[in-house]
Amino acid sequence: MRKVKIALSIFLVIILLVGCTSSKPDATIPAETDSPSASAAEAKIINLGKEVELASMDSAIATDGLSFEVIAATIEGLYTIDAAGVPQLAMAEKAELSDDGLNYTFTIRDAKWSNGTPISAKDFEFAWKRLVNPETASEYSFIMGVAGVKNADAIVAGEKGIDELGVKAADDKTLVVELDRPVAFFNSLLAFPSFYPINEAFYKEKGAQYALTADALLANGPFKMKTWEVGGTTFYLEKNPDYFDAANIKVDGLNYKVIKDTQQSILAYENGDVDYVTLTGEQIVNYQQSPEYHNIVAGYLWYLSPNQKVPGLENLNLRKALSLAYDKEAIVNDILKDGSIAASFAVPTLLATGPDGKDYRETARTFPSTDKAEALKYWELAKKDLGVSSIKLELLFEDTESATLVAQFIQSEIETALPGVTFELKSQPKKNRVELMQNGEYQVGLTRWGPDYADPMTYLDMWTIGNPNNYGTWENKEYDDLVNSASKGELASKPNERWEALKKAESIVMDQAVIFPVYQKGNAVLIKPEVTGIEFHSVGVNIFYKNADKK
Repeated sequence: MRKVKIALSIFLVIILLVGCTSSKPDATIPAETDSPSASAAEAKIINLGKEVELASMDSAIATDGLSFEVIAATIEGLYTIDAAGVPQLAMAEKAELSDDGLNYTFTIRDAKWSNGTPISAKDFEFAWKRLVNPETASEYSFIMGVAGVKNADAIVAGEKGIDELGVKAADDKTLVVELDRPVAFFNSLLAFPSFYPINEAFYKEKGAQYALTADALLANGPFKMKTWEVGGTTFYLEKNPDYFDAANIKVDGLNYKVIKDTQQSILAYENGDVDYVTLTGEQIVNYQQSPEYHNIVAGYLWYLSPNQKVPGLENLNLRKALSLAYDKEAIVNDILKDGSIAASFAVPTLLATGPDGKDYRETARTFPSTDKAEALKYWELAKKDLGVSSIKLELLFEDTESATLVAQFIQSEIETALPGVTFELKSQPKKNRVELMQNGEYQVGLTRWGPDYADPMTYLDMWTIGNPNNYGTWENKEYDDLVNSASKGELASKPNERWEALKKAESIVMDQAVIFPVYQKGNAVLIKPEVTGIEFHSVGVNIFYKNADKK
């Protein structure tokens, strides 16, 4: 990348873990493998325990970490990310950049889809135009504008047609991309699933069923989907023999099992049914001394999003009262115990390095965290503002064990600290929770955001007017002007001034209690010693399996 720092993009490559055992596939795994020399008993299958269902395999529709993880295991874009978090050429064999930093020419390598169709520059043009097409209603359409692709924002806003997007397949092997401004982290963004290719003929053949079942998917990456149904509790990826680098893929398949109950997931791990699980709460204490235990710093920020269309939540004093009324340190130390840290910020630590070479949080403002006495003062002011003595709100959260425990604790803390405030709990599967928040059909929601690229803007642009991730529908023109200037306006080419503008933008978010931060996620996981080469990242796609192996 030209003059790019993947600013403290945290990674962990699980390597050289001791011990070897023979492995055989789980009974739910298809008996066939793609390796002609491997019998079912000899197949190398990594069994992965996950706490949520796979929501989407459509690269234009997916919004959550697990979906991005699985999509990235089956599809590669122009770039991929290596173990050190550095973008490397993937479907692009060569990339040329003009001197002014505004024009990229990519040469597509000789590779093919899992149905034998050659990968074409047209696959990228089609996918990118579909992403920004308002009819697609992609929650990630904004990211094309973040990447600086010419006319992207105007197309998303419905002001220009999709054919005016700055991407063109000059021929089957040549993709030309025009930017409206130089973007330092452009190559890194191209490794993100939103920029992955889609075969137009296959997409049109499948129609409304595209990406809803294993048969309605194509792969050009290390693995391909063998079995999956939306909402199912198991799905299986098998090695893709048509992948251009298939000779270096060491495992025959990835077998995913959705196990929401953490006790059941631990039991499955101890019984050898899964090779990988995430730990929570007391389990972490029990396994911290195990050589199979690993703590991974993650970039996810968990926070409460108040819907300001709900009567009462438009009041700043009420929002400030709620934001200060729960003990974040108790959440990370007594409930999660997984290396998470209490969050009193909108931009996480260890995300991005500024022009001064320091982590963003080192020089950004500090904000109040928990202050129950101050919270009570704000609640008294809110009651006067609203003319009420009590208020009842609904707290929406997903049905994982950790989210449930955190929601229950926040409910107890707020109701105790703010007499007259009642929180009713509403648990939903993750996909439903996200849909309710996207549609504005909630009051207060416990949600999270993971960084798509190593810059504070990956968080800050979420709270601009009209951004689909601005669940609470907060509006502030001063904020929008500041963010727009820092992302694509006058400040975009002034690194020092831009950095200070980002800090100011975060201060506005925090001072206006647009969100109520809870914690920055840490992941405590168990990995069987015979499994190696899983790569973890805090930015973009969180887990890659291309170099995984099982002895």
